[in-house]
Amino acid sequence: MREKPVSTFPEDHVVLVDEHRNAQGLAPRATVHTTDTPLHLAFSCYVFRPNGDLLLTRRSLAKVAWPGVWTNSFCGHPRLDESYEQTIERYAAHELGLQVQWLHCALPDFRYRAVDVSGIVENEICPVYVATALGEPVPNPDEVMDYRWVPADEVAALVRAAPWAVSPWMAEQLPGVLAYRTHPAATEGEKA
Repeated sequence: MREKPVSTFPEDHVVLVDEHRNAQGLAPRATVHTTDTPLHLAFSCYVFRPNGDLLLTRRSLAKVAWPGVWTNSFCGHPRLDESYEQTIERYAAHELGLQVQWLHCALPDFRYRAVDVSGIVENEICPVYVATALGEPVPNPDEVMDYRWVPADEVAALVRAAPWAVSPWMAEQLPGVLAYRTHPAATEGEKA
């Protein structure tokens, strides 16, 4: 992003961007996801245990988009002047009562647009991160209604067999996440 707009939504906002990631303004997060959602910044995070199990979460029924759907560990939106690392730590704590370590960006250029059955649109430039959990989740019920630790190969088999059973972003992201995760350079820090 080149120029940063002045925030009029100091707490809960999203950063609107153009196709080149240039900031175009801010919008309150609670109002941005509609049937005509503008392009904005987001992230996805996939949290693993040291044994390789992946944390899947089921979105709360209170969510505006894809309520009750199984998905990756958590997603969210960076605030103005907040790094992705800070954003991920904030969301991990808020949604899952969890701390993470070994945070790496697996898919820096991921972008997607998807429409759920109610017509709500996701339209995001969404770098995808992987991390390792410190401890067990304590989900915030406003965000997460259920969770499971699942072996990564079983998650991959699920997504191949039934991509419609998970969030569309997870179906698109997972192959790249698992390829990154199994690459020797990606796990070098965890072996130290």
